[in-house]
Amino acid sequence: MSGAPHLLFIDDEATLRGLMAERLTERGFVVREAGSGEQALELLDQIAFDAVITDLKLPGIDGSRVLEVARERYPGIVTIVITGYGTMSDALNAGKRGASDFIAKPFQFDELFLRLQKALEQQRLKSHNAYLQSELDQRHHQFSSIIGQSSRPMQKLVHVLETVAPSNSTILITGETGAGKEVVARAIHHNSARRQNRFVALNCSAIPETLLEAELFGHVRGAFTGAVGARQGRFEQAHKGTLFLDEVGTMSTALQMKLLRALQEREFERIGDNQTVKVDVRVIAATNSDLSKMVAEGTFREDLYYRLHVIPILLPPLRQRREDIPALVKHFLEKFAPGTAMQVSQGAMRALMAYQWPGNVRQLENAIERAVALSAGRREVAITDLPAEVQTTPETTETLFVDFPDSGLDLPAYLAKIERDLIQRSLERTGGNRNKAAELLRIKRTTLVEKLRRLGPE
Repeated sequence: MSGAPHLLFIDDEATLRGLMAERLTERGFVVREAGSGEQALELLDQIAFDAVITDLKLPGIDGSRVLEVARERYPGIVTIVITGYGTMSDALNAGKRGASDFIAKPFQFDELFLRLQKALEQQRLKSHNAYLQSELDQRHHQFSSIIGQSSRPMQKLVHVLETVAPSNSTILITGETGAGKEVVARAIHHNSARRQNRFVALNCSAIPETLLEAELFGHVRGAFTGAVGARQGRFEQAHKGTLFLDEVGTMSTALQMKLLRALQEREFERIGDNQTVKVDVRVIAATNSDLSKMVAEGTFREDLYYRLHVIPILLPPLRQRREDIPALVKHFLEKFAPGTAMQVSQGAMRALMAYQWPGNVRQLENAIERAVALSAGRREVAITDLPAEVQTTPETTETLFVDFPDSGLDLPAYLAKIERDLIQRSLERTGGNRNKAAELLRIKRTTLVEKLRRLGPE
């Protein structure tokens, strides 16, 4: 609490009210008096009090109702009940209504003051602890919606998001299709000052050009054929919140001009209306296109590009952050097979890690959904449950993404590991049948047996 604490003292005895108000004022409180429940409720409408001291027996609305209203409106308020009918049932009922303390008449002022001070201090500590906990929770869970933060590219990305999320600046997210641009946009919104308001998403490529303007800015009744009623556009829906415009590069140049004005002036007109609508919106745009190239080709407005490009964020493709695949796989397993503790076999995980994922996270999600469906109730996804293109990843894929340590690479040991892994995968895929495994590897069965003997257990 900052400044002198504000206190409401409620009692139908005018003499007691005046005496308590005088003495509490001497102790540093700002005191208001009420002689009835009705008067108390009026004051609660006008002032956010730090504490309320009330008698239970009041003319008209009783003290119990005043307590309920005070706690509903100001959850952190300190409430102390005083009454001349001090019974245990009164104390229990007052406690159930959220009273901080209970004191029976007659009472000593010093006793009341000490209890009031104690209750205020407890509330101050409670509020401070809640604040510290919220700060701790925010620090730990700030961007928990972004699954997979083991890789260096994603760690760098999250650091950037932590920096830019609190601002109101326009953001342009670029990256390949399926990389998770909307997930990042939502994370920015939920970690900004606008998180209590709406996050409105619009995929510009999914709306016909003739309807996209109406989707963005709304329309009045009769503005065009089929406009049987007025409708808010996405800009209005996102007022005080965030508007996410996905695939913004697909907009026509005519609509780009109208979007530019809305971004610059934060105002627009609905289709068929001449009344200007003003909005407070943060815009996050996304595209998998090279907008700078489109500007050079004349298919995207240069002024709009720079208006969107205030804070650029590049989302790395999944193939550049393979360390995040296990966490993503676990997340999707929990999504599609909740409560089953389903896992992925080592062979299947190796195939998932080795694949290129041209469709990025969205393709991985679809692959896991398919694998869960094909697993037929088993608790483990096998490599044969994965899509064919994932199963048949070229053997050389794994060697293309080797991080060389500063001390160098033990090539014979690394090649032996690759050979062992490929043999293990072939056996897993064929159910342990060495003849078929040898066929998959295009070697003789005797050669496979010799390699197994030579390589031995890992």
